Amino acid sequence: MEHEALLYKTEKDRAVQCFLCAHRCYIKNGERGKCLVRINVDGHLKTLVFGDAIVKHVDPIEKKPLYHFYPGSLAYSVATPGCNFKCKWCQNWEISQLPRMTDQISIDYTSPEEIVKEAKRRKCLSIAYTYTEPTVFFEYTYAISRLAKQEGIFNVYVTNGYMTNEMLEMYHPFLDAANVDIKAFSELTYQKYIGAHLKPVLETCKRMKELGIWLEITTLVIPGINDDLGELADLASFIVNELGAETPWHISRYYPNYETTDIEPTPIKILDRAAEIGQKAGLNYVYQGNLSLESSTRCPHCHTELISRSGFQILRNKIDKNGQCPVCDTLIEGVGLAWVKQKE
Repeated sequence: MEHEALLYKTEKDRAVQCFLCAHRCYIKNGERGKCLVRINVDGHLKTLVFGDAIVKHVDPIEKKPLYHFYPGSLAYSVATPGCNFKCKWCQNWEISQLPRMTDQISIDYTSPEEIVKEAKRRKCLSIAYTYTEPTVFFEYTYAISRLAKQEGIFNVYVTNGYMTNEMLEMYHPFLDAANVDIKAFSELTYQKYIGAHLKPVLETCKRMKELGIWLEITTLVIPGINDDLGELADLASFIVNELGAETPWHISRYYPNYETTDIEPTPIKILDRAAEIGQKAGLNYVYQGNLSLESSTRCPHCHTELISRSGFQILRNKIDKNGQCPVCDTLIEGVGLAWVKQKE
């Protein structure tokens, strides 16, 4: 659905500049931005995906992955087609890259009111904008988020972090948590495989922390692309020094997909080494994802297992109502960590 966009200005000759993401596209009349879902119509920037919810279903919050934000709760997941990245290993390429494969994006319209109503009916504690890049359907997320807040429902972004500070300043009062995918700690990798730059992603992460948004980081470790141990150590150091040791780091296993089907799945030993690197750097919470293993939350002080998981399921939650370890009283960083216990 064509809808007036936010965060742009009209230049001479009816060209516009978009301030939504870090590409800051200069778009001539009749043309689209790099995301292909924003178009200049006679000097007015329009979003083409407002209400085009190609994904509408319930997920455990752990699937986002967010392990320290109301663990065990449900999130209503929403996505529209489109992305401002062109990752060659995209795990959701069928929907994220849809605008690059066809000019016709025909999806039944779902109003923001309907999304919030359904999230409430399904007893979801949050709405997660996920699967594709939520920044490119910002106007839709913004409309939904304001309504969600009125109903006491949280808002979560699962994002590549390539948004502008202008966008964050506008949206942060409604954004409660985010998982940012730092895809590599190399500018060259971002340019070669993604069509973007590293620095804006790092700046977004730092700004989210400053704004009080609960933040978790994910890195999909891909053999031969971003699995250099020195690079992983630099990324872990960035998280500790710039975002804080309390920031969870999810290290995920790559499986062949999209344009990199010739690359084998990430060896488990590489993920183990990455986890060791994160712990050695001083991170309190390091998790290995995309594996059929338990991924428990342990006290960073006494190492007591506090939240026991099997896949996305919470088996036990021992964190007390004050958010502390019951053995040594260490505060476990996060939001709503004792939610399951309180619910029971």
